[in-house]
Amino acid sequence: MTRIVVIVAAAMLGVAAGAGLTMAVQRDTRAPSPDAARALVAPPTTPETPSTFLVWVPRGLPHGFAATVARVPKIAATTVVAEDDTWLRGSWTAGGELVDHPPAGYRIPIDTAAVDPGTFSAFVPPADRPDVAALSQGAAILGQTSASLRGLGPGSVLDVAGQTLRVAAVLPDQFVGAAELVVSNRVGSRIGVDHDRYILVQPARGRRMSPDAFRARIVPFLPASLEINRAVQVRAPGDTPYLRAGDAVLPPVVVKTLFGEFAARRGHRPGTLQIDPVWTAAHIETTHVPLLGRVTCNRSIVPQLTAAMRHVKRRAPTNVVRSYNGCFVPRFIGWSNENMLSYHSWGIAFDINAAANVRGEAPDQDPRLVRILGRYGFEWGGSWIVPDGNHFEFHRTVPVGG
Repeated sequence: MTRIVVIVAAAMLGVAAGAGLTMAVQRDTRAPSPDAARALVAPPTTPETPSTFLVWVPRGLPHGFAATVARVPKIAATTVVAEDDTWLRGSWTAGGELVDHPPAGYRIPIDTAAVDPGTFSAFVPPADRPDVAALSQGAAILGQTSASLRGLGPGSVLDVAGQTLRVAAVLPDQFVGAAELVVSNRVGSRIGVDHDRYILVQPARGRRMSPDAFRARIVPFLPASLEINRAVQVRAPGDTPYLRAGDAVLPPVVVKTLFGEFAARRGHRPGTLQIDPVWTAAHIETTHVPLLGRVTCNRSIVPQLTAAMRHVKRRAPTNVVRSYNGCFVPRFIGWSNENMLSYHSWGIAFDINAAANVRGEAPDQDPRLVRILGRYGFEWGGSWIVPDGNHFEFHRTVPVGG
């Protein structure tokens, strides 16, 4: 069959060809071929997908949550998706050619989803269901962007956390929540993918509802916790580029296409990483940025960040930045190995005024700072469900001139 291929949702990224950001893919230090680079900015198409709702809760699904949603009347199908970073040791084409070979002692972090093939198959078109069924036999599926980034396809082989996985198929990113790799939940448990992140839900035939109406339907059936009820997020196709948890931020595979892929190993301190110094030398630079002072960030965001802070300096009071608290800090979210990688690891996130903006508490940033950084393409964590008021990260490209 001819599969519909979508590589990067341009409406989400605001990225056009020639935007000037680094799009090199790092395995050793090789850049993608010109053909691969062109593929990464192909115009989006609209695949035919079932009418599906995404349901997620910050920090992962509470125990029993998915079973409760599945019992809601007028629900035709549900499936739970676990997602974590796993560690790629190597990969080979279907013909046996070595592709990924990180330096000794390092591994490549891969955003991996684990699903129950029996329930997940209802959420892909019928023609792709045999590929999903192959997951039950220990096979794997690559998302389209992930396959393009690696130069791999069906029949290729990956060594992930010591498990040899043969790729059964490549599916469009929309069908796999923009995950790089999809495995069965049985394989997932062996490679460390065991945090349930979100649920996909299909209403019964003919029951088309808005996300708000669907949320109102499920909330009365949830555990009697006001915190959970307030935090439940519901999305429908068209509300978000990809049906995945934390849908306000870029998926890791998109970050890799824009800012490069690194190999890493766990750091000596809990929740930290040591990144391959070859990648760091190629992508990270230390420079001076107005109001922030000396910063160490991914060199691709430096012009955008510099222009933004010059604008802040012109339009906001001098004390709008009371402290700058770092940019390139290789680590997991919340300094916990249980979480996925922070975008500080790519040097595309930075923290400002951390003392007055503790994660999880009400944010306290000058609205002018937030507004100007937003105009220059930086997402503010203070608007998230679990606010992180000191945190800003790259979300889209904004041309800033020469």
